[in-house]
Amino acid sequence: MKKILILETGEIFKGESFGNSENVSGEVVFNTAMTGYQELISDPSYCDQLVCMTYPLIGNYGINRDDFESIEPSIKGLIVKEVCDFPSNFRSQMTLKELFEIKNISGISGIDTRRLTRTLRNHGVVKGRIVEENAKIETVIQELKKEKFSTNEVKKVSTKTAYANPGRGLKVVLVDFGSKLGILRELGQRDCDVTVVSYNTIAEDILLLNPDGIMLSNGPGNPEDNPIAIKMIQDLLGKIPIFGICLGHQLIGLACGAKTFKLKFGHRGGNHPVLDLKKNKVAITSQNHGYAVNQESLKNTELEETHIALNDKTNEGLKHKIHPCFSVQYHPESSPGPEDANYLFDEFIILMEKFKTKKLLK
Repeated sequence: MKKILILETGEIFKGESFGNSENVSGEVVFNTAMTGYQELISDPSYCDQLVCMTYPLIGNYGINRDDFESIEPSIKGLIVKEVCDFPSNFRSQMTLKELFEIKNISGISGIDTRRLTRTLRNHGVVKGRIVEENAKIETVIQELKKEKFSTNEVKKVSTKTAYANPGRGLKVVLVDFGSKLGILRELGQRDCDVTVVSYNTIAEDILLLNPDGIMLSNGPGNPEDNPIAIKMIQDLLGKIPIFGICLGHQLIGLACGAKTFKLKFGHRGGNHPVLDLKKNKVAITSQNHGYAVNQESLKNTELEETHIALNDKTNEGLKHKIHPCFSVQYHPESSPGPEDANYLFDEFIILMEKFKTKKLLK
């Protein structure tokens, strides 16, 4: 079926539909990763977004059961140059098109993704809609301009009830703002006894679980839309070690008095260089975020900057000067992407062990 992608800027891209053929709207973003489309599609941080893949051929190694980052994808749609009909990989169990039909996800192929990416780099993130080729273009553009971004993405993707991922080691409460399964996997590999709780869990209920540490997950949307989580972090600071990833990182910043802002077109890909300011060492990282912590606002807080992005010098890591709390903007669990920053989970384990020993000695 012929389809077109219309942007609120007035630009039009012609293509063909695959998967769900319904019209869909969302924030249009681009990802520069060459592989990892299955993890990307199932990453809850892409909730309500239309994702353009800059790599021209998507789906060439198919879909397998092991690489999902969530059970139910929350991406609004995928925009590609070419979708592969005949994948080749020993793990492949179905095609990308088959997955999109099963999960009712909209896709559009045949798009000039290079032109679309340049448009997004020039204009920044814009709203877009995938519609039939005979749609009234001016009407769609006006509707897009009036359409407001959702503010409840975290509520959509967070678990509704708490659940356990048992282990025999340290007890960790993972606050799910849209957590990737990769985080749970890394904690499990370190034998952590993990309890996953909803985004709106208050500090008192978390402390009742008697954890050795708190993990704040990644997630979609504007960090300022999560006042309950910000209050929860403020109430837990100093009482328990905290490690934040992506949205969790931004929420720690807000909880400590810093500010966040929306990036022009975000960081989404698997090859972003980040400098560790303490170690003077660069890691190639997996990233997916549209907001960042304002570095100027850190001056009036008890936070210190630990990492910066080498591409645009924005903040990529924080550490509390007094309390056992640190965070990174990128994804140390990768999935997809490099595993250079995997050691941060080990540092979290060390932090919890030190804090636990300190409590026992009191």
